[in-house]
Parts: sequence; structure tokens; C-alpha cells
Amino acid sequence: MPRDDFNDLLAFLAVARERSFTRAAATLGVSPSSLSRKMRALESRMGVRLLTRTTRSVVPTEAGERLMATVAPQFDAIETELEALAEFRDKPAGTVRITAVDTVADLFIWPRLAPLLQKYPDIKVEIDTSYRMVDIVEERYDIGVRTGEAIARDMVSVRITPDFRRLIVGAPAYFERHPVPQTPQDLLAHNCITLRLATRGGLFAWPLERNGQAERVQVKGQLTFNGSYQILQAALDGCGLAFTPEYLARPHVEAGRLRCVMEEWFPTSPGFFMYYPSRRQKTQPVSMVIDALRLPDGPQPR
Repeated sequence: MPRDDFNDLLAFLAVARERSFTRAAATLGVSPSSLSRKMRALESRMGVRLLTRTTRSVVPTEAGERLMATVAPQFDAIETELEALAEFRDKPAGTVRITAVDTVADLFIWPRLAPLLQKYPDIKVEIDTSYRMVDIVEERYDIGVRTGEAIARDMVSVRITPDFRRLIVGAPAYFERHPVPQTPQDLLAHNCITLRLATRGGLFAWPLERNGQAERVQVKGQLTFNGSYQILQAALDGCGLAFTPEYLARPHVEAGRLRCVMEEWFPTSPGFFMYYPSRRQKTQPVSMVIDALRLPDGPQPR
């Protein structure tokens, strides 16, 4: 196969994955018009349409899906093997792509990665902070970080945080205007700050638990966000009640800026785990990042 065909196949994979000539062109460092011409030339040589183009998106045809399923793993294997050759260099080098929620990236991932990156300047890390469920194989991430119950069983998972409680909190100013809730049903009369689920689009129901009794409460309120930091800040500003991880709220509770309510109903959530495909060969930088992120031995912060 001519070298141009290999380059065009790589370009096709970028378009098929991004579902957009504009985004794929930005990834490849070419113009969208040039990329579109390249795809038309590839389709002409192969004698089959690979992409369905509309004004809003670009979608692989059935033939395109088959080509993508066939050649993408081959190119990924070649890329992984080339990256693995970095192990023979004097210094570890390569890029590690991670997807995680923003709070975990800030509080747990970055503090552990900073010393590693300072020691090995040729290791590069790209962190995408997203609340949606990500297919790390399809979107070509090396490591994903999510809570334990959200990880597929065919992945290797490594714990990076202990289990943690979720707290119901409000600012003192809020309780000057509203009574303190005592039961899950009381929350329905309160202005609760809600979370929009990135993957399914619905509102997150608060999963409360007391003495083994579980109850999910579909709260409502004036404010809805898709991130934990914004929910926490709205609670600090006295805008309503928040249901938030203890590792975020505890400093504000101890400082008196927030007050816990209904403590007997606080649930314990599984901790965060990093995960990666068991069938993919890990490069040296990926292995080093995994070692840096794993939960340290010994007592953990509350």
C-alpha cells in the first residue's frame, strides 16, 4: 500500500472519531477543506463511500464503520509499540492522557503527579476534566478515573482514594431564612442545588442512607450545575442546600462557613479508582503515572 494511503487512513480515523472535519483538521494540523478533499480522494480510490456528510455532522457509513473497526486497532497497536520504545531511552518520555472529574484532578491527581513531572520533564500529561462517562478505548485515553461502581468489569482498576461520605450542607445565612430539615421528605420543601448528569442528562437524585435504610430523594431548587465546585460555591453563598463530597465541604464546615444537617443520613460512596484496558500494553510513562497515582499505604486523610 502506498504511503499516501496510510496517511489518508489515519486522516479518515481522525474524522470518524471526531465526527467533524473541523475538529479532525485541528487535531491533524491541516485545513478542513484539505482534509475533505483527502477523504474524497480516498473514497474514490477505494470505490466506496466511507463518510456520510451533513450540514451538522460527519458519520461513518456501514463501510466506514467496518474499515474503522478493522484498521483502528492496528494503528493503535503500532502507536503503542512505538511509544513503548521510549523505554530504551536514557530518560522516560511520552504522553499520558487521563480523564477525570475536576475535583479529583485538583485534589488527588495533580498533587501526586507534580513531583513525577518535575523529575521527568520528558513525560507529558494531558488531563481532561469531564463528568460524562468516557469510553477510554474509543476516545484513546490511557487512564480513566471514576468511582468504583462506574467502572466496567473488563478494566483493570487501582484505587486512588479511600471511600468518602457525602454531606448535606448549607450556609448559616440560608438557615436564618429556612428551618433545618430533619427527614428526607423535608428536603422536598427546601431550595436544593441540583446536579445535571452529563451522560444521561437527568438530575442527580440524592442517595441517602440511615442504619442500612436507603432512600433516594429527587430534590429540586433554583440552581442546577454540572460540576461540584459550582454547587459548593452556591451553598457557600447561601443559595440553598448542597449534597457534596466530604473532601470538598469539610474545610468549610470546620471553618463555620457551612453547616451539616441530617448527619445520620449521610451515605458513604465508593472511592475513586483509576482504570485502564487489561489488553493494552502499558508504556513506561503510563506505568509510572499509575504508580504515582495509586492510593498510598498507611492512614488516609478523613
